[in-house]
Amino acid sequence: ALVLDKSIQMLSVQPDTKPKGCAGCNRKIKDRYLLKALDKYWHEDCLKCACCDCRLGEVGSTLYTKANLILCRRDYLRLFGVTGNCAACSKLIPAFEMVMRAKDNVYHLDCFACQLCNQRFCVGDKFFLKNNMILCQTDYEEGLMKEGYAPQVR
Repeated sequence: ALVLDKSIQMLSVQPDTKPKGCAGCNRKIKDRYLLKALDKYWHEDCLKCACCDCRLGEVGSTLYTKANLILCRRDYLRLFGVTGNCAACSKLIPAFEMVMRAKDNVYHLDCFACQLCNQRFCVGDKFFLKNNMILCQTDYEEGLMKEGYAPQVR
């Protein structure tokens, strides 16, 4: 099945134009604003997620369609997204959850830390992937010293 990630546009209704029909309820749109999505026009109340009923114009500028459903991002990922296991704790990561990646490994945000000293990484921190373990710079360099390698200083 084709997956569509489509934009939602909010448009002002021009008073001198003929009212457009809503793709959701088939009534004329006489409101001040209308939404344009999937090459159709919608009342703001009529363009909703088929699962959680949230108004898609309010939760972002994108909607997702699959299997004749119009969905918000969270429900699309919950229903059709790929789940996986965290490389650090081995527990399931739901498809809609934010993750960190290092090569082919995927981690919960809370699990993305040095696997020796448990130091959490901040934006801009260096980390190293060695033998499928995430290491901070200190633990990585100490491991190299134990193996008889001196880290290159640049």
